[in-house]
Amino acid sequence: MGRSPTKVKTKLLETANELIWKSSYGSVSVDDICMASGVNKGSFYYYFSSKAELAVAVMEESYQSFESDLINVFSTKVPPVKRFEQLAAFVYKKQKQAFDKYERVCGCPFASLGSEMAGNEEVIQKKADEIFSRQGKIMIATLQELVDAGQLPPKTDTSAMASQILTFIMGQLMMARIQNNLATLKSDVKQGLFRTLNLEELSHDKL
Repeated sequence: MGRSPTKVKTKLLETANELIWKSSYGSVSVDDICMASGVNKGSFYYYFSSKAELAVAVMEESYQSFESDLINVFSTKVPPVKRFEQLAAFVYKKQKQAFDKYERVCGCPFASLGSEMAGNEEVIQKKADEIFSRQGKIMIATLQELVDAGQLPPKTDTSAMASQILTFIMGQLMMARIQNNLATLKSDVKQGLFRTLNLEELSHDKL
């Protein structure tokens, strides 16, 4: 008995996510995805009109899982500053999990796809922009709490700061991928986040 249509589509998404994340969008072909997933090309084009459409679906599927984790990181059950400590730990944990699985630093799949295809596949670039915007909105509420508590200046542009934080993290992930080294992520992300927030003087004991 063949696989159900739902399972075929899921297999294509899972395979594409793994192949693209551990290598790159440009180096993976539709044939590669079909071969690795055991799905014929006709079935591929039944679900997706192009590799770009599949990539966008992969980005959304991956982000939905990632987003639930990120929301937990920014839970209101812990103090606002502590949430950024959790964010730094979360970034490292996700990369360590990928490293253990693929034996290399994979970086951020959304940023990697967005930067690789900027100017070439508009649908991928738009999806990356949308995902970064969604990430930023999760952080904004916490940043506003810091403003209300007097830990950030009253006129802080929380949207711009969220974007700055994301840009910093993306840069750290890109360098870790280039160097294939997780060491800096473990220490530099937390320090950099606190420098960006200008909260270096707060220690864990004061939270």
